[in-house]
Amino acid sequence: MSDVRTAPQGDYKKARRTGLNRLAGVRHLIVEAYRWYYTRVWGMDIHPSAQFSLSAKFDRTYPKGVHVGKNSYVAFESRLLCHDRTRGLYLHTRIGENCFIGGRSLILPGVEIGDNCVVGAGSVVTKSVPPRCVVAGNPARILQEGIEVGAYGRFASADETESKLVEQGLV
Repeated sequence: MSDVRTAPQGDYKKARRTGLNRLAGVRHLIVEAYRWYYTRVWGMDIHPSAQFSLSAKFDRTYPKGVHVGKNSYVAFESRLLCHDRTRGLYLHTRIGENCFIGGRSLILPGVEIGDNCVVGAGSVVTKSVPPRCVVAGNPARILQEGIEVGAYGRFASADETESKLVEQGLV
């Protein structure tokens, strides 16, 4: 069995799924069950193509304020808040299309993250982010503007980089 596979959209070689990634089909079913629960029971607005880690936390105090756009990914232990009880705020928090929210990030109430954005891991996003930006830090600041990303916030150069690593035997 070969350790690489060719991507259908090009001549790029992809890393072979190993470890827990071999259980991606089961994980997908569990995520779909969570999405059904979040959207039908809690009334959250999570697009059917959006993906999220099973440890991502969406605000259940004001669940109607949670909005996640299509082809976006919310990584492990990230939190989307829509309320601040100390100030009596109940606001809508929006993640745009084709966004990536890094692991352990915190998105505060009322923040809107524009389309095609990447939020770095561990960031605390206190203000809205314009489209096509990379933000990171505490508080999150814009590091780069005018970026090009595909679905789930994957950079355009990611396939090429992965292919080179596979060819070198590093993945």
